Amino acid sequence: MTTNYFDDLQPLTFDGLDRTAPMIIAGPCSAETREQVLETARGVAAVGVKIFRAGIWKPRTKPGGFEGIGLRGLLWLAEVKRDLGLLTAIEVATRDHVAAALDADIDILWVGARTAANPFAMQEIANALAGHHDVTVLVKNPVNPDLELWIGALQRIAGAGVKRLGAIHRGFSTYGKHLYRNEPQWYIPIELHRRIPQLPILCDPSHMGGRRELIAPISQQALDMGFAGLIIESHCNPDCALSDQNQQVTPEVLNLILNTLVFRQEKQTTENLNLLRQQIDKCDNDLLEVLSRRMRVSREIGQYKLEHNMQVVQNDRYADIMERRTGLATEMGIGAECMQSIMRAIHEESVRQQIEIVNGSTAL
Repeated sequence: MTTNYFDDLQPLTFDGLDRTAPMIIAGPCSAETREQVLETARGVAAVGVKIFRAGIWKPRTKPGGFEGIGLRGLLWLAEVKRDLGLLTAIEVATRDHVAAALDADIDILWVGARTAANPFAMQEIANALAGHHDVTVLVKNPVNPDLELWIGALQRIAGAGVKRLGAIHRGFSTYGKHLYRNEPQWYIPIELHRRIPQLPILCDPSHMGGRRELIAPISQQALDMGFAGLIIESHCNPDCALSDQNQQVTPEVLNLILNTLVFRQEKQTTENLNLLRQQIDKCDNDLLEVLSRRMRVSREIGQYKLEHNMQVVQNDRYADIMERRTGLATEMGIGAECMQSIMRAIHEESVRQQIEIVNGSTAL
């Protein structure tokens, strides 16, 4: 059970922050110079952001690139905190990072996607956090779409006694060129919320989209889905940034994005909405009845294949079904990818039931 680790979680609240509004964290991908950090911090503070983020250590895919400014960047963040009154947030990946961040009085630590995918690294970080129960820690999803691995990373931090814990959804890595730098696969954070409803989840639209123009629509979608906040990369001169130039925005553009976002009410009970939900419930019940009838037919087909010594999976038939059902679905306004996922799941269950009959493990 996952809930045992998270029963005592505390809200992610700080003095001076509006507890009813989504949490907004903004700042550069990397701290590069003192001047760049302070200028960006002044810019995000001017647009109302209260939490300033900056990468101090940067995990790079290949050696030779800019891997972060290191410990002296913590001194610049101390200036931001002292002179501008902003809370500060940085990424940590080792026990030394955690120790340095705690010594520098950093307010929020986040664990990156690469680190979250490594149980040994997560345990090392958890051990370094033991005894620091009031620190705030956010864990990004692992690079691969593995919900159990994400939950396991969160469990390790919670197991160290950290009570101020949250998650960051930044999407999942894919091979080749796609619209998003990291595919959202929204159903995974939705399932995480279902499993651990008391865990706040923020969205990282910068890393998810990989392009400035995608930050606003991704942010709006995340807020519409009830995410607890956003972590957005903002740089005083993004085109000259030493890392992730394409996904950073100036504080002025950040202000425009934040001012155009619609912060919807979490709950609003109306008679019309209840009537619409009743229609949804009836549709779901109808779908279940239709699926049940379909599975009965599938079992009859399994019996026929058993009696005629036929193999269960008929690849040509499956390909034909997928093509025709997807085509009909798109004509009816249903996304092709959605329909293909549904048909794959139905096919897998049909095959499972037929195999049970063919193997003689199910009595009709």
